[in-house]
Amino acid sequence: MASIGQSAYPDLLPDFRNLGVMARVLVAVNGLAAAGVLFATPSPGGALEHFMNTAAYLEPLLLIELLVLAAVSPLLARLPYWTGYAVIVGIVLAVVAAYHTLVMRLPAVPQPSLGPVLLLAALVAATLLAYLRLRAKAYSPALVEARLQALQARIRPHFLFNSLNAVLSLIRRDPKRAERALEDLAEVFRTLMSEPRQFVRLADEIALLERYAGIEQLRLGERLRITWELDAAPSDALLPPLVLQPLLENAVFHGVEPGTAAGDVLVRIERRGDRVLARIENPYVADQQRRVGNRMALENIRERLTLFFDAEARIRTSADGRRYKVEIEMPYKSERA
Repeated sequence: MASIGQSAYPDLLPDFRNLGVMARVLVAVNGLAAAGVLFATPSPGGALEHFMNTAAYLEPLLLIELLVLAAVSPLLARLPYWTGYAVIVGIVLAVVAAYHTLVMRLPAVPQPSLGPVLLLAALVAATLLAYLRLRAKAYSPALVEARLQALQARIRPHFLFNSLNAVLSLIRRDPKRAERALEDLAEVFRTLMSEPRQFVRLADEIALLERYAGIEQLRLGERLRITWELDAAPSDALLPPLVLQPLLENAVFHGVEPGTAAGDVLVRIERRGDRVLARIENPYVADQQRRVGNRMALENIRERLTLFFDAEARIRTSADGRRYKVEIEMPYKSERA
């Protein structure tokens, strides 16, 4: 159950251009076909022959359906969930009917009657859509967000009070800088408390990173040194909200604050072909890694990437010498796609 003041995310239709969705559909349909063959033909030899004959009919049909659904997936994403649900089932039935009509002319392929085939196709399509919907709800940000809020509850008071104290120290000697810092602080908290959205532009996420970095720079002064490598960043790329800011926060909280010397943090975002890569590095001293929260934030980000990009996104962490690295790789998607 979502907490008070927390908006549940709407149901999302599967993106049939996603390799993870395609793989799940292929495995599920073939698994159901194999189970049906084993149930209908108890003997192993007969079952194998029966499955091969079934596969000769099923595999081309399944590939055609996935290609058609992948082609119309951008249009389906604009429809309300249940309208899109009905359209998907309708597309499946139309493709099955057309394919069956063509296959009836091939004597070497099994030729079941059209009525049972359409009924079975509708049942399988509805079952798979229900499974993908339940899987999406298992990763629902309405639940994941509650974990993120629990994490933020541990860190925010420390961050807020220190930021306000830093602003108070500037009010008399540099009022303009103090005003800008308060504006940055208000914008960061406005973003954190805003209604959840499916995607945000990378340009907006980078702007949030820069505002947050400005506040931390005010608090930590010369102890915090951030190198920005953003020239190759695709500003129009879409990603789930609050994916990068928690990573920069972790880099400061775990890599810079515990030490006494200056800490160098690297933020690098670039596009390579159809992929977007983001890396955040910070100093790493094993003896100072006693603060809680880092693993929880990473798991939160991993779950949200899985929800929106399935198997096409990944997050990796590594500690190399005296540097700690977090790398995110996700497909490049824009509003134009």
